[in-house]
Amino acid sequence: MTRTREGAVRPAWRRALATLAAVAAMALPAAGAQQTITFWPSSNPEEIEFARRITEAWNAAHPELQVRMQPLPASRSTEEVLLAAIAARTTPDVAANIYPGAISQYVEAGGLYEHETLPGFMEFMVERSGRDVVDLYTHPSGHVYQVPWKSNPVMFAYNADLLEEAGIQPEDLATYSGFLEAARKVKERWGGEKYLYAPTVDVTWWQRFFDFYTLYIAASEGQTLLDDQGRVVFDNEAGREVFEFLGTLFREGLAPKGQSAQNRFFQGTVLVESAGPFTMPFYENNAPEGFRFGLIPPPVPDRLAGRPVYTYGDPKNIAIFTNSRLPEESWEFIKFILSPENDALFLEITGQIPYRLGMEEDPLFAEIIASDPHLPPFLEQAQRTRGVDDTPYLIEIYAAISREYEAAVVQGVRSPEEGLRRAAQRARDIISGFY
Repeated sequence: MTRTREGAVRPAWRRALATLAAVAAMALPAAGAQQTITFWPSSNPEEIEFARRITEAWNAAHPELQVRMQPLPASRSTEEVLLAAIAARTTPDVAANIYPGAISQYVEAGGLYEHETLPGFMEFMVERSGRDVVDLYTHPSGHVYQVPWKSNPVMFAYNADLLEEAGIQPEDLATYSGFLEAARKVKERWGGEKYLYAPTVDVTWWQRFFDFYTLYIAASEGQTLLDDQGRVVFDNEAGREVFEFLGTLFREGLAPKGQSAQNRFFQGTVLVESAGPFTMPFYENNAPEGFRFGLIPPPVPDRLAGRPVYTYGDPKNIAIFTNSRLPEESWEFIKFILSPENDALFLEITGQIPYRLGMEEDPLFAEIIASDPHLPPFLEQAQRTRGVDDTPYLIEIYAAISREYEAAVVQGVRSPEEGLRRAAQRARDIISGFY
């Protein structure tokens, strides 16, 4: 993303940010002794930089309430870290890498604050993000245990030059039939040297978010794996179509079955890959000189041709923990994080999409959006995303899908339809306690 040069006229959001900390300082009453709240952001470099900037700005304006920022401790997953911290009562006051699919586990452990009880919470969140987003992250109990923050719509990035060389237009990839025909063209032209698309063969459970689940959300027009009563529904028409589509790619030799430690997309051996806003800093820093790419929504079954496409949003939210002795003060800090100026700063530093209404028309965001031609597709797609089901069985369900993905989709030892049926039954058994 293009950065503003020193000495250039500052964009509107930078001018506003110069006064934001001073305005925020009036939100808290003066206190005698200094108090401290702890803040754990994500450990990726861009989000650490954002957290550092906002923490410094807050602390400069709030000598009576300081924020101690510490990136999430290293572990296999944020969820493991936070569950362990809840059990040990060593949680921070605020964490900013909350995965919605783990909320029920945190709630069952007694770890999360009832955010709707905070002063002005609902009014603030509805104004920033809209009622639909707030409702999306409201727990079945009626409580709100997380603060909607950002969405990362998963799209498909394509190598513009190689697609053109193969005689394929981006719009040809919109449907399964068009996508498969394009994959056959690539195979015919380059044999096994290049592939249109290479879904990962890694069976780690969360890998399914970016192939099966992304395609499933598109094929189901936004239906997740479970219904409102927590019942398994993904062995439906959409699920069968996705397994069959992916299975066809492997069965016809249109996708490689081997693992690769190299970046096939930049090497030109794969013409299309899934990508999100979180991918863009990597592209910016690692793409070969002159590399041209574009972004399109994931393909859909032919029956949905021409209709708006949904996708997986890979959302992350913010939360206050019950262990906090300063929940209302923590809420003031969160409101500072979610201010228009800091949402603009977050968009500029990370390229990720805040849950904020009207960014496209807001002068605070105009220069940031104009400076990066890949932001508008993500902003447009962010209006149609879905997260994952809030279930304590999330990992087990996706692990079951991954096992059948490997057997029925990649290896073809059973039909895609049978593989999906088995995955759904195993998921039902997990939820029922029979597995």
